[in-house]
This record gives sequence, C-alpha cells and structure tokens, in this order.
Amino acid sequence: MTETSASAPKSVSPTSDVRFGFGFDNTYARLDDRFYARLAPTPVAAPQLIKLNVELARSLGLDPEALTTPAGMEILAGNRVAEGSEPLAQAYAGHQFGSFVPRLGDGRANLLGEVVGRDGMRYDIQLKGAGRTPFSRGGDGRAALGPVLREYIVSEAMAALGVPTTRALAAVTTGESVYRESVLPGAVFTRVAASHLRVGTFEYFAARKDTEAVRTLADYAIARHYPQAAAASQPYRAFLDGLIARQAELVAQWMSFGFIHGVMNTDNTSISGETIDYGPCAFMEAYDPAAVFSFIDQRGRYAFANQPEIALWNLARLAETLLPILTGDNRGEEAAIAFATEALTAFAPQFEAARTAGHRRKLGLHTQQEGDGALAEDLLERMAANHADFTLTFRRLCEAAASQDNDSTLRVLFDNPAVYDTWAVAWRRRLQSDSVSNQVRVDAMRRANPAFIPRNHLVEAVINAATEQQNFQPFEDLLDVVTHPYDDRPGFEPYAIPARPEERVEHTFCGT
Repeated sequence: MTETSASAPKSVSPTSDVRFGFGFDNTYARLDDRFYARLAPTPVAAPQLIKLNVELARSLGLDPEALTTPAGMEILAGNRVAEGSEPLAQAYAGHQFGSFVPRLGDGRANLLGEVVGRDGMRYDIQLKGAGRTPFSRGGDGRAALGPVLREYIVSEAMAALGVPTTRALAAVTTGESVYRESVLPGAVFTRVAASHLRVGTFEYFAARKDTEAVRTLADYAIARHYPQAAAASQPYRAFLDGLIARQAELVAQWMSFGFIHGVMNTDNTSISGETIDYGPCAFMEAYDPAAVFSFIDQRGRYAFANQPEIALWNLARLAETLLPILTGDNRGEEAAIAFATEALTAFAPQFEAARTAGHRRKLGLHTQQEGDGALAEDLLERMAANHADFTLTFRRLCEAAASQDNDSTLRVLFDNPAVYDTWAVAWRRRLQSDSVSNQVRVDAMRRANPAFIPRNHLVEAVINAATEQQNFQPFEDLLDVVTHPYDDRPGFEPYAIPARPEERVEHTFCGT
C-alpha cells in the first residue's frame, strides 16, 4: 500500500487555501437533530502529520498532495472545517459488557461528512480525538498517540488480510498532552468507514420508545447498506437477515486469523458489517480458545471462542429494537418476537458454514467433504494443548503441503511434535482425495494463511518508540510488513516469529 509520511512537518498556516477534493454529500446530517449534535472539532496546538494513506485517499477521490500541506493537516487535526463538511457527533447507546448504558455517543469523535469513492460507494470520514462533545461524559475528548498508532496498524492489517474493516486515512500528532495514568502525547486519527451506524444507535432510540426514529434509522441503513432489502416483501426482516449474514461471515474471518476484538459491546457492532473500534484488540500467538488480552475483560466475556456467541447476543439486541416495525403490520409483539427469533436462528449455521469454508482454505482442501470440520477442529485442539503458534502453524502448513520433507519446521511448534505427526497422516489422506495439483494447492494456501500479522509485542514496540523517542520508523516498518501479509519476504523473519517470554504482551488497553 502506497503511503506517505512527513518526518519534519511545517507549522500549520490557517490562511492556506487549497482544494482537497472531498466533495462531501452528507446524508446523515440531513436526518433531524435527534440523531446527532452539530459541532466542529476542537482545534489543537501544533498538528504534525505522522502518516497519510495515499492509496486510500486517491480511492476516495481526495488529493493526497493537498492533504499533506499545512492547510490539509489543519483539516486532519480538526483545526479547519473543509468546504462542504457538516461536522457532528453521533448519538448512540450500548450494552457494555452486558450492561445497558442508555446514552453513550461520540465522546471524542467527529463525523466530518460523507464522500463517494471512485468505486461508487459512500464512506464516512471521521476524526477520533477531536475534542469534547455533548456525549463525552466528563472525558477530555482526546486520543493518545499509542491507541491511534494501534488502530492505524491493525485496521490496515485487517484490510490487507481481506477482512471487512474501517480504514486509516491519516494520523497526526497534536502538540498537546493527554492525561491518563500518565502524561502522553496526543494525536488525532482520521477513520474511514462504510458508515458509523451501530447496534447501539438503534438501542438509543428504542430505549426512548422513539419508534419513528428506529424506523428512520432502519430505512437509512437499508438505503445505504442493504438496498436489496427495500424490494423485499418484509424489508426490515430482510435488513435483519442481511446483517446477521454479514456478522456471521465477519466473525468467522476474525477467527480464521486468530483475531480477538476485545470489546464486542453493541456500540462496537457495526450495522455495515465492518470491524470497528480497535481498542484492546489482539492477534493470538499460541492458540488458546480462552485467550483474553483486554485488561478490562476480567471475566472473559469477549474471549476468542466466545466471539460467535457474543455476536449473536448483540444481534438479538438489534432485533429487539426492531420489534415494533419488524412484521410491517399490526400482528403484535408476539408475532414480531417469533419473526426475530426465526431470523436469529440462521446465525449459527451461517457462522459454521463460513468458518468451515475458511478452515478448508487454510488446510488446502478444494472440495467439500464430510469430516472436514472435524479435521480442522482436531488440529486446533492439538495446537491448544501444545501451545502451537496460530499464524506460524498454518503458514508452515503451506510448505508441508508442498512436501512432507518440510514437516520438520512445523512439528517443532508443538510441545509434543508427535501430536502433529499423527494428525498429518489424516490430513494428507484427505488431500489425496482432491484432484488438484500440488502447486495450485500451495499457492491457494499461501493466500489464506498470512506470514505476517501485527503481533502484540511488535505493536507495543512501535508505540514505545513513538511516544518515548518520537521515532516513527518502527511504525513505518511494521505497517509496511503487515499490509503485505501474504508475501514471502526474506530478511523479515523477526516480524513472523512469536514474542520471546520477556517480550510477551499479556494485556491490551482501551484507547479512551
């Protein structure tokens, strides 16, 4: 991915007059003011560009050169409102660790507006860390540099892996400090999303018994994300069905890469079906279904293996908000509950089908056969019992598929290498039942099993270098690696191996 940095940015000039190419067309701002609070971002002292995603900017029809000027940095920092922008903070509620909070909203984010990309799709452009809003709940509305770099790296890594996700357009430092457990440098993150509608957005209005607003939101979501549902005989049911299918596929993709979201609250569950809000997220190293990295998830609610169950729980909360409109007639709440329940029962088989399909790709299986799921689960159980690294195991499996002589580099990942040997006998027997050439199989497996992920200790090293030494080169280097996750890159082996015991990161933290 082509990007650009500014290692020694110039001071911001508020008088610069540059055309940036946003071409804002702000459909959400045309809803009534129940849905948001209008306010401009709060200016910062001395913005400096860390990174601009040039390729993404161009795909959105923006002018990267203009955005790297002092005036462009002012927009990306919140010091200047671009022509056509209608900045606002969105209202939403949410279930946080199972407990309902009726009023959350954008407490440190500002939606600048919407643009239509070169692909014809509509995208939100939002600043995170843009200052206090009516939803800040006593917070400072700012973001620290570390969480901004984490979200930039992980969201772009997810995009490169092929997982639906919000994207990183830019990051700037602010020249100001933020105060958490310690004094930290401040930053602003520019996020691009298909939209920022959440399950919690619907919950906000359902909790207020504002059925008209729920209907408005549903109509808006259908028009923006599920246009085919508009032509269905039951459009709100079709909308619910569509989101259930997308969430099932999304969580299956997370799990195929060992990704743990860390904070799957309903306000972090996107209506578009994208991964959103990279706070205490992590990629597993040693495979462990019970893995939790989030410091705030003390009871393991959002552990790796719990993610499908939590996704379904969140979808059930959305279905509850839709009950007054779901059937489209006057059949009553009981009929609506039955309708919603029927829709939700589709999640489990859709998730299992998506996960099994992902396992087949990772194992190099080109046909569907009974027992494929069990073969994959058998390997995962052996990995868990023997502390095998998730990403390395599957990447080296590509080489094992090329030749049994390569088993030696894979089996050593297991505490007891013999448990791999016995599994490999069944795996190779299964491979022989597919009539596909070895080269075709191995090439396909390499496109399903990344060599590089943003390993936790590497992300922490990047953050430490940036916050303690103002050194952004490790950020540049790691970003380059994880945005080319499937490429074999000799000399980059340190990025592919697990952390040493003294490097392990046991806990990740929310960015607020």
